[in-house]
Amino acid sequence: MPSFHRRYSIFLLITGMFLAQCTSRDSTTKEAEQLSDTTTLDTISAFPVMEEPAPPVPDYDTLEWTDLHLLDESIAIDMRYATENNFVEEKMYECGRCFLRPEVAKQVVKVHKILQERGLGLKMFDCYRPRPIQWKLWEKVPDKRYVSDPRKGSMHNRGAAVDLTIVDAEGKQLDMGTTYDFFGPEAWSTYQDLPDSILANRKLLRGLLEEEGFRGIRTEWWHFSYPGKGYALSDMLWNCE
Repeated sequence: MPSFHRRYSIFLLITGMFLAQCTSRDSTTKEAEQLSDTTTLDTISAFPVMEEPAPPVPDYDTLEWTDLHLLDESIAIDMRYATENNFVEEKMYECGRCFLRPEVAKQVVKVHKILQERGLGLKMFDCYRPRPIQWKLWEKVPDKRYVSDPRKGSMHNRGAAVDLTIVDAEGKQLDMGTTYDFFGPEAWSTYQDLPDSILANRKLLRGLLEEEGFRGIRTEWWHFSYPGKGYALSDMLWNCE
């Protein structure tokens, strides 16, 4: 049998080895945790927080005008006088932006939202028309039946008139019987020798716009003005990118 002192020495040796192993494991664990923390911080610092871009600063007087596309991007904009697809077959606007007086623009959006509930929407052919452009049109077609005399001006020149139609969910125009800027009795709002479906489309457009304060004219199913506000004639020309 080993002596007491021998057994006690063996006991101390085993205990010391066990404590050394525990200390080593604790040290390794702490180093791993510190490394993990450092790696996490380094990883986070490598990916800075991205700030949302600031909204564009309007390039026009927002008290006087509203860019309809910025007010509601779902409204289709097809400004015909920014193309050659118009009755004078010449580009009149440098670019196609639909400006209206703020109150007029809000009423247009109301009509658009009502149509959206039916799976439809609005498409704009013309909005505010600068008076310098009105002069260009008058020089080409000096006929009051088709172009307002710029000396008197029109509701378009005041930012209070729109030329527009209705489109379906795919952007296809509803059949209104004639093209935009068609000058003939078939385009008159009083013309009735048309299929019931076309008359219904015209009635829908006119009815919704009149409910929001717009007024149509007899000779053009697409033209509506917002009267009674006394907006001044304007020569404002919008910016193009």
